[in-house]
Amino acid sequence: MSTERPDNDVTGPRRRRPPLAVASVAAAVLLAGGGGAYWAATASGDGSAADSGSASRDKTPVLALDAAEAAPATPGDPSSPPPGIAPGEPDPGGPPVVYRAAGQLPDGPGEAAVHRATGTVASAEVARLAKALGIPGTPRTVDASWVVGDEDGPGALLKVTKQAPGTWTFARTTPSKPCDPGQLCANQSPPEADGQPVSEQAAKAAAVPVLKAVGQDDAALNAGQLMDDVRVVNADPKVDGLPTYGWSTGVQIGPDGKVAGGSGQLKALEKGATYPVIGADAALKQLNEASAAKGDGGKDIGGCATPVPLEGEPKPSDPQCVPANGNRAPVTQTVEDAVFGLALSYVDGRQTLVPSWLFHVRQAPAGPESTVTQIAVAPEFVEKPAEPTPSGDRKATSYAADGRTLEVTFWGSVCSTYTASAEASAGQVRVTITEKPQKGGACIMIAKELKQTVTLEKPLGDRTVIDAESGAAVPRS
Repeated sequence: MSTERPDNDVTGPRRRRPPLAVASVAAAVLLAGGGGAYWAATASGDGSAADSGSASRDKTPVLALDAAEAAPATPGDPSSPPPGIAPGEPDPGGPPVVYRAAGQLPDGPGEAAVHRATGTVASAEVARLAKALGIPGTPRTVDASWVVGDEDGPGALLKVTKQAPGTWTFARTTPSKPCDPGQLCANQSPPEADGQPVSEQAAKAAAVPVLKAVGQDDAALNAGQLMDDVRVVNADPKVDGLPTYGWSTGVQIGPDGKVAGGSGQLKALEKGATYPVIGADAALKQLNEASAAKGDGGKDIGGCATPVPLEGEPKPSDPQCVPANGNRAPVTQTVEDAVFGLALSYVDGRQTLVPSWLFHVRQAPAGPESTVTQIAVAPEFVEKPAEPTPSGDRKATSYAADGRTLEVTFWGSVCSTYTASAEASAGQVRVTITEKPQKGGACIMIAKELKQTVTLEKPLGDRTVIDAESGAAVPRS
């Protein structure tokens, strides 16, 4: 964002429609929102751009959205998207989805601000988190990240990208050699650990110091997720009084009651420009239009497939055919509630929490609830992402920067070597990934996440990183 606007409080109740009276989904909404749900029916305004007098088209910068980025799914969380699908996005490979409201939807506020983390992470911030995690040592620089601990173990490893939002990951490391006799490695469980997951209350208590270190000690917690004997505490913070989606902190608590792993963002969010927002009805209409467009992405896929029968089952006599050009019946999902909040999007290559509607939906009456998001910023203030150039898909998936050092992440073949180069201008840095295939010999076609470092003539600053092959903006890691 190039400018910031002051806070604008919306005071006094105005005309509003009644909220959906679905008491049975209250607990599910709290679960999907990390326990901190904000009911949109309590906000004032009718959601129209004209209703807001403090944000004008001339003074407010256009919200330049990037193409939707894939977000990792949360294991065991039914509200998480499948791998490779961005939060709130319908699966482009599946049939079109039609979202229908179970009742009248709320209007929401007249305007809301975007939020994002800026600047760089200081060594002291990393040291505070390392102390909460129980990792001894001083933060040191490795490429574009802060690192505390030792990858070779025994012990634990904390890695924090220096550039905001300061994405951090923590894991207990496996020793490269056995511990000395009589000593307890930091990654080993104490004798009293019984291999059973700790209680939700104990897991939340163990996660509090970590959440306090990252500034989320006031977030409502959900500790219902289990991964074998590890209990996961998920925290979805409120920002400016609104629930968030896609900005979670996850803390894994082992059976010994200690933190075994985690991830999140370390840099605090700052308030940006304020935008007029639309109501839930208009947002739902946009969501259905986008879903129909994405669902049509597979309309040319057709053909026949003979399923492999299970042992003991008769072999089918006729193949099962899917007609070309689709004819796939749309899937209807019921919107049981709409909550106004902030959802993660990429703006000018940077992770940004954008005013959005969070729709809580069910595909079937007895099915699980999931959350689907739709940006609520008035359309005249939104610049949609440009289509990639015909040259191909973007190679670079993310980047991290530390001064003149630019670390680019991409997927490549294990049978090739890669080099990265950069061409800089006043407003952007174009990155080219060059592949050199392996000559001779057999090669296993396996993709691997790789990194290459480029040294720039000047610090990156606020310049946008562009993938030279596709012409698309590359998001910060």
